[in-house]
Amino acid sequence: MPLISLNQVPPAEVEALLDDAFGTDRHQRTAYLLRKGMPVVDHLSFGIVEDGQCIGSIQCWPIAANSTHILLVGPVAVAPAWQNRGLGHQLMNAMLAAILPDDPPMVMIGDPEYYGRFGFDAEGTSQWSLPGPWEPRRLLLRNPNHMALPVQATLGPRR
Repeated sequence: MPLISLNQVPPAEVEALLDDAFGTDRHQRTAYLLRKGMPVVDHLSFGIVEDGQCIGSIQCWPIAANSTHILLVGPVAVAPAWQNRGLGHQLMNAMLAAILPDDPPMVMIGDPEYYGRFGFDAEGTSQWSLPGPWEPRRLLLRNPNHMALPVQATLGPRR
């Protein structure tokens, strides 16, 4: 299915997809606190539209580990009726292919069993803290250029 820039999808459609995929209480999750007030990173955020409806999306956000710039990946959302058809893989691969040479390392809160295939793991994040609850094994980092990152850090919106 063709991907489009997420900025071409009406925000209400993206919100409806996220409600459908994650529930209407999703705004209380730690990932939302990490990116609060930040704009989406357009060149790394994509949508999949089928028959005029947004059925998949991926978003990336500028955040920081202390004062070090990083990017937060997520949510990666696929409408329940469209899950298990490879759309999540398609979204992740499109985002990774769009990374620019000067883009910073990426973090996400997710299942290492799934996101490990995209180069994310929990190595280097064990002494990082977040503004809400999280499971340390699910705080995943992708740093293919081995950029120097703080050993101890508090993650939050980039200021």
